[in-house]
Amino acid sequence: MDKTRWNIETKAVQCGFTPKNGEPRVTPIVQSTTYKYDTCKEIADLFDLKVPGHMYSRISNPTVEVLENKMAALEGGVGALALSSGQSASTVCILNICEAGDHFVALSTLYGGTFNLFKHTLKKMGIDMTFVDPGAPVDEIKKAFKPNTKLLFGESLSNPGTQVLDFDKFSAIAKAMGVPFIVDNTFPTPCLCRPLEHGADIVIHSTTKYTDGHATSVGGIIVDGGSFDWNNGKFPGLTEPDESYHGLSYTETFGNQAYIVKARVQWIRDLGCYMSPQNAFLTNKGLETLHLRMERHSSNALALAEFLESHPGVDWVKYPLLKSDANHDLCKKYMKAGSGVLTFGPKGGRDAAERLMNSLQLAEIVVHVADVRTGVLHPASMTHRQLSDADQIKAGVLPELIRITVGIEHIDDIIADFSQALDSMG
Repeated sequence: MDKTRWNIETKAVQCGFTPKNGEPRVTPIVQSTTYKYDTCKEIADLFDLKVPGHMYSRISNPTVEVLENKMAALEGGVGALALSSGQSASTVCILNICEAGDHFVALSTLYGGTFNLFKHTLKKMGIDMTFVDPGAPVDEIKKAFKPNTKLLFGESLSNPGTQVLDFDKFSAIAKAMGVPFIVDNTFPTPCLCRPLEHGADIVIHSTTKYTDGHATSVGGIIVDGGSFDWNNGKFPGLTEPDESYHGLSYTETFGNQAYIVKARVQWIRDLGCYMSPQNAFLTNKGLETLHLRMERHSSNALALAEFLESHPGVDWVKYPLLKSDANHDLCKKYMKAGSGVLTFGPKGGRDAAERLMNSLQLAEIVVHVADVRTGVLHPASMTHRQLSDADQIKAGVLPELIRITVGIEHIDDIIADFSQALDSMG
Protein backbone atom coordinates (compact mmCIF):
# COMPACT_ATOMS: atom_id res chain seq x y z
CA MET A 1 0.00 0.00 0.00
CA ASP A 2 1.34 3.45 -0.94
CA LYS A 3 1.55 5.30 2.38
CA THR A 4 2.16 8.61 0.62
CA ARG A 5 -1.44 8.44 -0.59
CA TRP A 6 -2.90 8.12 2.90
CA ASN A 7 -5.01 10.96 4.22
CA ILE A 8 -3.33 13.19 6.77
CA GLU A 9 -5.42 11.75 9.62
CA THR A 10 -4.05 8.28 8.87
CA LYS A 11 -0.51 9.58 8.51
CA ALA A 12 -0.75 11.25 11.93
CA VAL A 13 -1.53 7.89 13.51
CA GLN A 14 0.46 5.46 11.38
CA CYS A 15 3.52 7.10 9.83
CA GLY A 16 7.04 7.20 11.23
CA PHE A 17 7.27 3.75 12.80
CA THR A 18 6.55 0.32 11.34
CA PRO A 19 7.24 -2.46 13.84
CA LYS A 20 8.62 -5.75 12.64
CA ASN A 21 7.31 -9.12 13.75
CA GLY A 22 7.36 -9.35 17.53
CA GLU A 23 8.46 -5.74 18.07
CA PRO A 24 6.54 -3.19 20.19
CA ARG A 25 3.46 -1.72 18.48
CA VAL A 26 4.08 1.64 20.18
CA THR A 27 7.26 3.57 19.39
CA PRO A 28 9.76 2.72 22.14
CA ILE A 29 11.86 5.30 23.96
CA VAL A 30 15.48 4.59 23.06
CA GLN A 31 17.08 6.31 26.03
CA SER A 32 20.64 5.71 24.91
CA THR A 33 23.47 8.00 23.95
CA THR A 34 25.39 5.14 22.36
CA TYR A 35 25.07 2.61 19.53
CA LYS A 36 27.10 -0.57 19.07
CA TYR A 37 28.67 -1.68 15.77
CA ASP A 38 30.66 -4.76 14.85
CA THR A 39 33.59 -3.24 12.94
CA CYS A 40 35.65 -0.07 12.86
CA LYS A 41 34.79 0.42 9.18
CA GLU A 42 31.06 0.65 9.97
CA ILE A 43 31.73 3.53 12.34
CA ALA A 44 34.09 5.19 9.84
CA ASP A 45 31.43 4.99 7.12
CA LEU A 46 28.93 6.63 9.47
CA PHE A 47 31.27 9.52 10.21
CA ASP A 48 32.01 9.94 6.50
CA LEU A 49 28.23 10.04 5.78
CA LYS A 50 28.53 7.08 3.41
CA VAL A 51 25.79 5.04 5.11
CA PRO A 52 22.73 5.92 7.22
CA GLY A 53 22.61 5.05 10.89
CA HIS A 54 22.91 6.38 14.43
CA MET A 55 26.35 7.22 15.72
CA TYR A 56 25.53 9.41 18.72
CA SER A 57 22.31 10.84 20.18
CA ARG A 58 23.51 14.41 19.82
CA ILE A 59 22.94 13.98 16.07
CA SER A 60 20.23 11.32 15.72
CA ASN A 61 18.23 8.85 17.77
CA PRO A 62 15.71 6.12 16.80
CA THR A 63 12.85 7.59 18.85
CA VAL A 64 13.43 11.11 17.56
CA GLU A 65 13.73 9.72 14.03
CA VAL A 66 10.15 8.43 14.25
CA LEU A 67 8.90 11.96 14.98
CA GLU A 68 11.03 13.37 12.16
CA ASN A 69 9.70 10.84 9.65
CA LYS A 70 6.11 11.48 10.70
CA MET A 71 6.40 15.28 10.46
CA ALA A 72 8.05 14.97 7.05
CA ALA A 73 5.12 12.81 5.93
CA LEU A 74 2.52 15.23 7.33
CA GLU A 75 4.09 18.28 5.68
CA GLY A 76 4.98 16.46 2.46
CA GLY A 77 8.74 17.01 2.81
CA VAL A 78 11.78 14.90 1.90
CA GLY A 79 13.24 14.95 5.41
CA ALA A 80 13.02 16.55 8.84
CA LEU A 81 15.22 17.46 11.79
CA ALA A 82 13.91 17.67 15.37
CA LEU A 83 15.50 20.20 17.70
CA SER A 84 15.41 21.07 21.38
CA SER A 85 13.08 24.08 20.93
CA GLY A 86 11.24 26.15 18.37
CA GLN A 87 13.86 28.86 18.83
CA SER A 88 16.54 26.32 17.92
CA ALA A 89 14.60 25.48 14.75
CA SER A 90 14.39 29.18 13.83
CA THR A 91 18.09 29.65 14.51
CA VAL A 92 19.40 26.59 12.67
CA CYS A 93 17.16 27.10 9.64
CA ILE A 94 18.86 30.50 9.16
CA LEU A 95 22.42 29.51 10.07
CA ASN A 96 22.27 26.58 7.68
CA ILE A 97 22.37 28.98 4.70
CA CYS A 98 23.51 32.32 6.16
CA GLU A 99 27.05 33.18 7.21
CA ALA A 100 28.59 36.35 8.64
CA GLY A 101 28.16 39.04 6.02
CA ASP A 102 24.92 37.60 4.63
CA HIS A 103 21.44 39.09 4.76
CA PHE A 104 17.84 37.85 4.82
CA VAL A 105 14.33 39.31 4.68
CA ALA A 106 11.49 38.55 7.10
CA LEU A 107 7.93 39.70 7.55
CA SER A 108 7.51 42.07 10.49
CA THR A 109 4.52 40.22 11.97
CA LEU A 110 6.53 37.60 13.86
CA TYR A 111 6.49 36.05 17.32
CA GLY A 112 8.42 38.26 19.75
CA GLY A 113 11.14 35.70 20.40
CA THR A 114 11.76 35.26 16.68
CA PHE A 115 11.73 39.04 16.19
CA ASN A 116 14.45 39.49 18.83
CA LEU A 117 16.48 36.57 17.49
CA PHE A 118 16.49 38.04 14.00
CA LYS A 119 16.91 41.70 14.88
CA HIS A 120 19.47 41.45 17.68
CA THR A 121 21.11 38.05 18.25
CA LEU A 122 21.82 37.08 14.65
CA LYS A 123 23.11 40.59 14.05
CA LYS A 124 25.78 39.92 16.69
CA MET A 125 26.82 36.93 14.59
CA GLY A 126 27.28 39.17 11.56
CA ILE A 127 24.02 38.25 9.82
CA ASP A 128 21.97 41.27 8.80
CA MET A 129 18.26 41.28 8.06
CA THR A 130 15.39 43.53 7.03
CA PHE A 131 11.78 43.40 8.21
CA VAL A 132 9.08 44.14 5.64
CA ASP A 133 5.41 44.97 6.07
CA PRO A 134 3.42 42.02 4.65
CA GLY A 135 0.87 44.46 3.29
CA ALA A 136 3.43 46.47 1.31
CA PRO A 137 3.40 46.37 -2.51
CA VAL A 138 5.52 43.69 -4.18
CA ASP A 139 7.91 46.20 -5.76
CA GLU A 140 8.54 47.83 -2.39
CA ILE A 141 9.24 44.46 -0.73
CA LYS A 142 11.68 43.51 -3.48
CA LYS A 143 13.69 46.65 -2.69
CA ALA A 144 14.58 45.09 0.68
CA PHE A 145 16.55 42.35 -1.08
CA LYS A 146 20.29 42.70 -1.62
CA PRO A 147 22.88 40.72 -3.61
CA ASN A 148 23.76 38.85 -0.39
CA THR A 149 20.14 38.10 0.63
CA LYS A 150 19.77 34.36 1.28
CA LEU A 151 16.11 33.75 2.24
CA LEU A 152 12.62 35.07 2.88
CA PHE A 153 10.93 34.16 6.20
CA GLY A 154 7.31 34.38 7.34
CA GLU A 155 4.67 32.77 9.55
CA SER A 156 1.66 31.05 7.99
CA LEU A 157 -0.49 32.46 10.79
CA SER A 158 1.27 35.18 12.72
CA ASN A 159 1.78 35.11 16.48
CA PRO A 160 -0.01 36.88 18.10
CA GLY A 161 -1.66 38.95 15.36
CA THR A 162 -3.29 35.94 13.57
CA GLN A 163 -2.49 37.45 10.19
CA VAL A 164 -2.73 34.89 7.38
CA LEU A 165 0.26 34.69 5.08
CA ASP A 166 -0.40 35.47 1.42
CA PHE A 167 1.51 32.49 0.08
CA ASP A 168 1.08 33.32 -3.59
CA LYS A 169 2.48 36.81 -3.10
CA PHE A 170 5.53 35.86 -1.08
CA SER A 171 6.42 32.59 -2.76
CA ALA A 172 6.46 34.49 -6.06
CA ILE A 173 8.74 37.13 -4.55
CA ALA A 174 11.13 34.47 -3.21
CA LYS A 175 11.29 32.71 -6.58
CA ALA A 176 11.88 35.99 -8.41
CA MET A 177 14.74 36.85 -6.05
CA GLY A 178 16.30 33.37 -6.21
CA VAL A 179 16.01 32.55 -2.50
CA PRO A 180 14.18 29.86 -0.49
CA PHE A 181 10.88 30.72 1.20
CA ILE A 182 10.90 29.53 4.84
CA VAL A 183 7.57 29.39 6.67
CA ASP A 184 6.82 28.87 10.37
CA ASN A 185 3.66 26.73 10.38
CA THR A 186 3.27 26.38 14.15
CA PHE A 187 -0.28 27.69 14.59
CA PRO A 188 -2.10 26.02 11.68
CA THR A 189 -0.09 22.77 11.80
CA PRO A 190 -0.08 20.55 8.68
CA CYS A 191 -3.65 19.51 9.54
CA LEU A 192 -4.93 22.98 8.61
CA CYS A 193 -2.25 24.28 6.22
CA ARG A 194 0.56 22.67 4.21
CA PRO A 195 2.93 25.47 3.18
CA LEU A 196 4.96 23.30 0.79
CA GLU A 197 1.84 22.96 -1.35
CA HIS A 198 1.58 26.76 -1.51
CA GLY A 199 5.11 27.60 -2.61
CA ALA A 200 7.18 27.35 0.56
CA ASP A 201 10.52 25.52 0.36
CA ILE A 202 11.20 24.85 4.04
CA VAL A 203 8.78 24.61 6.97
CA ILE A 204 9.52 24.94 10.66
CA HIS A 205 7.45 24.40 13.81
CA SER A 206 7.65 25.00 17.48
CA THR A 207 6.48 21.51 18.39
CA THR A 208 6.00 22.83 21.93
CA LYS A 209 2.64 24.13 20.75
CA TYR A 210 -0.11 22.16 18.97
CA THR A 211 2.20 19.35 17.83
CA ASP A 212 2.75 18.26 21.43
CA GLY A 213 -0.60 19.74 22.43
CA HIS A 214 -0.41 19.01 26.13
CA ALA A 215 2.23 21.48 27.37
CA THR A 216 4.69 18.76 28.37
CA SER A 217 7.59 18.96 25.90
CA VAL A 218 9.60 21.84 24.48
CA GLY A 219 10.82 21.20 20.94
CA GLY A 220 11.11 22.34 17.35
CA ILE A 221 11.37 20.82 13.90
CA ILE A 222 12.59 21.75 10.41
CA VAL A 223 11.02 20.07 7.37
CA ASP A 224 12.78 20.27 4.01
CA GLY A 225 10.50 20.37 1.00
CA GLY A 226 13.33 19.32 -1.32
CA SER A 227 12.05 21.82 -3.88
CA PHE A 228 14.70 24.53 -3.96
CA ASP A 229 17.61 24.45 -6.42
CA TRP A 230 20.66 25.37 -4.36
CA ASN A 231 22.91 25.41 -7.44
CA ASN A 232 22.24 29.02 -8.36
CA GLY A 233 25.56 30.42 -7.15
CA LYS A 234 24.23 31.92 -3.91
CA PHE A 235 24.75 28.98 -1.54
CA PRO A 236 28.38 27.82 -1.54
CA GLY A 237 27.90 26.20 1.88
CA LEU A 238 25.68 23.62 0.22
CA THR A 239 27.40 23.25 -3.13
CA GLU A 240 31.12 23.66 -2.40
CA PRO A 241 33.28 21.13 -0.51
CA ASP A 242 32.85 20.89 3.27
CA GLU A 243 36.35 20.38 4.70
CA SER A 244 34.91 18.96 7.93
CA TYR A 245 33.68 15.99 5.84
CA HIS A 246 36.76 15.50 3.62
CA GLY A 247 35.52 17.81 0.89
CA LEU A 248 32.02 16.42 0.54
CA SER A 249 29.48 18.53 -1.41
CA TYR A 250 25.98 18.28 0.06
CA THR A 251 24.14 18.90 -3.20
CA GLU A 252 26.27 16.40 -5.12
CA THR A 253 26.01 13.72 -2.44
CA PHE A 254 22.49 14.15 -1.12
CA GLY A 255 20.56 15.80 -3.95
CA ASN A 256 17.26 17.30 -2.87
CA GLN A 257 17.97 16.38 0.77
CA ALA A 258 21.11 18.53 0.87
CA TYR A 259 19.64 21.23 3.11
CA ILE A 260 18.27 18.97 5.85
CA VAL A 261 21.35 16.70 5.88
CA LYS A 262 23.66 19.69 6.24
CA ALA A 263 21.56 21.08 9.08
CA ARG A 264 21.92 17.81 10.97
CA VAL A 265 25.50 16.75 10.34
CA GLN A 266 27.03 20.23 10.52
CA TRP A 267 24.93 22.42 12.83
CA ILE A 268 23.46 19.83 15.19
CA ARG A 269 26.84 18.10 15.30
CA ASP A 270 28.45 21.36 16.46
CA LEU A 271 25.67 23.07 18.45
CA GLY A 272 24.14 19.98 20.01
CA CYS A 273 20.56 21.32 20.18
CA TYR A 274 18.88 18.02 19.28
CA MET A 275 15.56 16.90 20.74
CA SER A 276 15.65 14.39 23.59
CA PRO A 277 14.13 10.91 23.13
CA GLN A 278 11.64 11.48 25.96
CA ASN A 279 10.36 14.72 24.43
CA ALA A 280 10.17 13.11 21.00
CA PHE A 281 8.11 10.24 22.42
CA LEU A 282 5.62 12.60 24.08
CA THR A 283 5.45 14.87 21.04
CA ASN A 284 4.78 11.90 18.78
CA LYS A 285 1.93 10.84 21.07
CA GLY A 286 0.50 14.32 20.65
CA LEU A 287 0.70 14.04 16.87
CA GLU A 288 -1.50 10.95 16.93
CA THR A 289 -4.51 13.07 17.93
CA LEU A 290 -3.50 16.33 16.24
CA HIS A 291 -6.19 16.17 13.55
CA LEU A 292 -8.91 15.63 16.15
CA ARG A 293 -7.68 18.40 18.42
CA MET A 294 -7.30 20.96 15.64
CA GLU A 295 -10.94 20.47 14.63
CA ARG A 296 -12.07 21.18 18.20
CA HIS A 297 -9.64 24.06 18.77
CA SER A 298 -10.84 25.72 15.57
CA SER A 299 -14.56 25.26 16.13
CA ASN A 300 -14.28 26.51 19.71
CA ALA A 301 -12.23 29.51 18.64
CA LEU A 302 -14.73 30.54 15.98
CA ALA A 303 -17.64 30.27 18.42
CA LEU A 304 -15.79 32.30 21.05
CA ALA A 305 -14.77 34.91 18.47
CA GLU A 306 -18.39 35.31 17.39
CA PHE A 307 -19.47 35.72 21.02
CA LEU A 308 -16.80 38.34 21.75
CA GLU A 309 -17.63 40.22 18.56
CA SER A 310 -21.22 40.60 19.73
CA HIS A 311 -20.39 41.65 23.32
CA PRO A 312 -20.75 45.37 24.14
CA GLY A 313 -17.64 45.31 26.34
CA VAL A 314 -15.37 44.32 23.45
CA ASP A 315 -13.82 46.92 21.16
CA TRP A 316 -12.51 44.57 18.46
CA VAL A 317 -11.89 40.87 17.69
CA LYS A 318 -9.43 39.30 15.27
CA TYR A 319 -9.89 35.74 14.08
CA PRO A 320 -9.31 34.83 10.43
CA LEU A 321 -12.55 32.87 9.95
CA LEU A 322 -14.76 35.74 11.11
CA LYS A 323 -16.52 37.15 8.07
CA SER A 324 -15.57 40.62 9.28
CA ASP A 325 -11.86 39.78 9.44
CA ALA A 326 -9.59 41.26 6.77
CA ASN A 327 -7.88 37.85 6.46
CA HIS A 328 -11.09 35.87 5.92
CA ASP A 329 -10.54 35.26 2.20
CA LEU A 330 -6.88 34.31 2.64
CA CYS A 331 -7.82 31.87 5.40
CA LYS A 332 -10.44 30.24 3.20
CA LYS A 333 -7.88 30.01 0.38
CA TYR A 334 -4.94 28.50 2.25
CA MET A 335 -6.31 26.84 5.42
CA LYS A 336 -8.90 24.22 6.30
CA ALA A 337 -9.85 26.15 9.45
CA GLY A 338 -8.69 29.11 11.47
CA SER A 339 -6.70 27.36 14.22
CA GLY A 340 -7.33 27.86 17.94
CA VAL A 341 -5.76 31.27 18.53
CA LEU A 342 -7.61 34.58 18.48
CA THR A 343 -6.98 38.07 19.76
CA PHE A 344 -9.30 40.78 20.99
CA GLY A 345 -9.27 44.15 22.68
CA PRO A 346 -11.71 45.01 25.47
CA LYS A 347 -13.03 48.53 25.77
CA GLY A 348 -10.92 50.54 28.21
CA GLY A 349 -7.46 49.84 26.82
CA ARG A 350 -4.50 48.16 28.49
CA ASP A 351 -5.69 48.53 32.08
CA ALA A 352 -9.04 46.97 31.19
CA ALA A 353 -7.25 44.09 29.46
CA GLU A 354 -5.24 43.26 32.58
CA ARG A 355 -8.30 43.54 34.85
CA LEU A 356 -10.31 41.26 32.57
CA MET A 357 -7.58 38.64 32.51
CA ASN A 358 -7.41 38.69 36.31
CA SER A 359 -11.17 38.02 36.42
CA LEU A 360 -11.12 34.83 34.36
CA GLN A 361 -11.72 31.57 36.23
CA LEU A 362 -11.47 28.77 33.64
CA ALA A 363 -8.93 30.39 31.34
CA GLU A 364 -5.53 30.71 32.98
CA ILE A 365 -2.86 33.37 32.46
CA VAL A 366 0.05 31.44 30.92
CA VAL A 367 3.21 32.23 28.97
CA HIS A 368 2.33 29.53 26.51
CA VAL A 369 -0.01 28.94 23.63
CA ALA A 370 -1.69 26.09 21.79
CA ASP A 371 -2.41 23.23 24.15
CA VAL A 372 -5.63 21.52 25.23
CA ARG A 373 -6.37 24.08 27.98
CA THR A 374 -7.74 27.57 27.37
CA GLY A 375 -5.23 30.26 28.30
CA VAL A 376 -4.72 33.98 27.91
CA LEU A 377 -1.70 36.22 27.57
CA HIS A 378 -1.05 39.96 27.28
CA PRO A 379 1.76 40.16 24.69
CA ALA A 380 2.58 43.86 25.19
CA SER A 381 3.62 43.25 28.80
CA MET A 382 4.80 39.64 28.40
CA THR A 383 6.13 37.95 25.24
CA HIS A 384 6.74 41.21 23.34
CA ARG A 385 7.84 43.41 26.24
CA GLN A 386 11.45 43.61 24.95
CA LEU A 387 10.20 45.28 21.77
CA SER A 388 9.81 49.03 21.52
CA ASP A 389 6.28 50.43 21.24
CA ALA A 390 6.88 51.01 17.53
CA ASP A 391 8.15 47.46 16.96
CA GLN A 392 5.18 46.07 18.90
CA ILE A 393 2.80 47.86 16.56
CA LYS A 394 4.73 46.53 13.52
CA ALA A 395 4.34 43.03 14.94
CA GLY A 396 0.58 43.54 15.30
CA VAL A 397 0.65 43.95 19.09
CA LEU A 398 -1.69 46.68 20.33
CA PRO A 399 -1.52 47.79 24.00
CA GLU A 400 -4.92 46.28 24.83
CA LEU A 401 -4.48 43.06 22.83
CA ILE A 402 -5.29 39.83 24.66
CA ARG A 403 -4.25 36.58 22.98
CA ILE A 404 -6.53 33.63 23.70
CA THR A 405 -5.40 30.10 23.06
CA VAL A 406 -8.76 28.35 22.93
CA GLY A 407 -8.70 24.86 24.40
CA ILE A 408 -10.81 21.78 23.79
CA GLU A 409 -13.09 22.20 26.82
CA HIS A 410 -16.84 22.49 26.20
CA ILE A 411 -17.48 25.73 24.36
CA ASP A 412 -20.37 26.70 26.68
CA ASP A 413 -18.00 26.72 29.65
CA ILE A 414 -15.39 28.77 27.78
CA ILE A 415 -17.93 31.37 26.70
CA ALA A 416 -19.44 31.52 30.19
CA ASP A 417 -16.03 32.31 31.65
CA PHE A 418 -15.38 35.21 29.29
CA SER A 419 -18.96 36.41 29.72
CA GLN A 420 -18.67 36.68 33.50
CA ALA A 421 -15.27 38.34 33.25
CA LEU A 422 -16.55 40.95 30.78
CA ASP A 423 -19.72 41.54 32.79
CA SER A 424 -17.63 42.11 35.92
CA MET A 425 -15.94 45.03 34.17
CA GLY A 426 -19.14 47.04 34.38
